[in-house]
Amino acid sequence: MRNKWRIPHPATMFFLLMVGVILLSWIFDIYGLSVKHPHTGAEIHVQSLLSPEGIRWFLRHVITNFTGFSPLGMVIVAMFGIGVAEHSGFINACIRKGQRHKNKYTTVATVIFLGLLSNLAGDAGYVILLPIAATLFHSVGLNPIAGIITAYVSVSCGYSVNLSITTLDLLLSRTTQEAVAFAGISSTKVGPLSNYYFMAVSTFLILVIIYTLTIKKLIPSFGEYDGDVQFESYKPLSKRERRAITLSWIIGSIFVLVTLWATFSSSGFLRGITGGLISSPFMSGVLFLLSLCAGLMGMIYGFSSGRYRTDTDVIKGFTQPMKLLGTYMVIVFFASQMFAALEYSKLDTCIAIWGANLITSIELSNLGALLLFIFFTAFINLIIGSAISKWAFMAFIFVPMFANMGIAPEYTQCAFRIGDSSTNGISPFLFYLPLVLTFMQRYESKSTFGTLIKYTWRYSVVILFFWTLLFIIWYLSGLPLGL
Repeated sequence: MRNKWRIPHPATMFFLLMVGVILLSWIFDIYGLSVKHPHTGAEIHVQSLLSPEGIRWFLRHVITNFTGFSPLGMVIVAMFGIGVAEHSGFINACIRKGQRHKNKYTTVATVIFLGLLSNLAGDAGYVILLPIAATLFHSVGLNPIAGIITAYVSVSCGYSVNLSITTLDLLLSRTTQEAVAFAGISSTKVGPLSNYYFMAVSTFLILVIIYTLTIKKLIPSFGEYDGDVQFESYKPLSKRERRAITLSWIIGSIFVLVTLWATFSSSGFLRGITGGLISSPFMSGVLFLLSLCAGLMGMIYGFSSGRYRTDTDVIKGFTQPMKLLGTYMVIVFFASQMFAALEYSKLDTCIAIWGANLITSIELSNLGALLLFIFFTAFINLIIGSAISKWAFMAFIFVPMFANMGIAPEYTQCAFRIGDSSTNGISPFLFYLPLVLTFMQRYESKSTFGTLIKYTWRYSVVILFFWTLLFIIWYLSGLPLGL
């Protein structure tokens, strides 16, 4: 019997979401939904997209909504470098070189671990790791779509965890400290390492959860891949290929060392004006630097191995991903309009602040309030994808409220990070969702958001449950969350 509940094509899905946003903005505008911003005190009301002003706004910005969609330029730039690395045979050679020493278990663990650590380079994990994970999984006899899903949940659901300090730690702690000052809690200082111990331990917890679910649930649900994409053979490397790959890695290592020196040395010119990494040239251009490194290594390999002979061959490598990006462009056009409409209407912000105000009116114990906050954040994350955007107003509601209950701000921030990351894998409003669906459609043209959520919901639910359980144990034991 045919399934009547077939999920539409990703482009159609984003178009329908946009229509939903437009209709809801119209309804809430009629009923005058408005809230006060907890920090500035400014009145925020829902703006109808069906009003004359809303229609004029849409017509003025329909093109810039698309061209200004932040992941679009990042994806195109990153795919240039990946395209050369793949077209030259460099990625294939790297996989063949390590294939003798790897099986499916170590491959799965490696992809997950890299995904959890990828937030060191911002959102690069979504762009770079997902296509590589597909090839890695296929190289050990696993379905490439399973590799994409595994990398996706690792990057998204584990976005807050790491073994090192990340930009997210810096940005969240800065907002938390502003909320602390706003509430007049002068004795408290929240720094970037305030959640470090908990997040470092959480890295291994989430690694175990994703690994277990991938091995026991995800991989068995996929059969052997028999799609249209033809992978290169994984025959042993020739002597010339071994020399080429060694030279490529030497050049790549030199590039990385020079970049690190230019960033972290005393005279580093890639640091910010104040000497920090926030808003520095390094952080702003880290995805370009990674793409440049991949492209450079691919080009060196191509010429050294004999696959490339002229610059025309290199240009073919640049253009190789364009077929894939054609589908991505169509999806992004509708997705960008939906995200822009949501931002213009202020529907997401009003609903989030209204819900937060409702939560604060409920009397609970300290631990009960934190748990309710985790689940509320997990729900709001389905509507507002950006952690920084959510925390920019939620911090000024919950940090003062919980401080008055005797809860330290670092616990409030930690609870927020648990809820914010856990449901990333099932959020239809994640900025990089169009790219994820495009990668999936490369290997299976019938892949939709329904296909993705069919497998990712289990990760989000299990991670949210056990991560919250770890938080409860940590809270009751009185262990410090960080430095």
